Amino acid sequence: MCTCGVFRQMNVILYGLKNCDTCRKAMKTLPQARLCDVRVDGVPESVLTAALTQFGPALLNTRSTTWRGLSEAERVAEPLALLKEHPALMKRPLIAAGDTLFLSWNSKIEAEVKALL
Repeated sequence: MCTCGVFRQMNVILYGLKNCDTCRKAMKTLPQARLCDVRVDGVPESVLTAALTQFGPALLNTRSTTWRGLSEAERVAEPLALLKEHPALMKRPLIAAGDTLFLSWNSKIEAEVKALL
């Protein structure tokens, strides 16, 4: 069967919070993206592991209210365990465009994501 002229839409998932201003900006710019609210839906472990491998400690938002509410003992836990227990600790948005991950939202990341689409 000929598929000439048929476009396959890339699957874009934006992991963030529905009330996050930065996530809203990204969603407005990427209407084809699906928002996965990390407080409601969580983040698949495979995505978290890949993001931690790629971004390291930058994946944790250490300036957040959630971080400030953690005890010193909780803060020294493994990042993966912290993110599973407190998904709002993840810096947002985490964008999965196909097999490529992006962290945060700015004009450079916007251009890179749009180039993949």
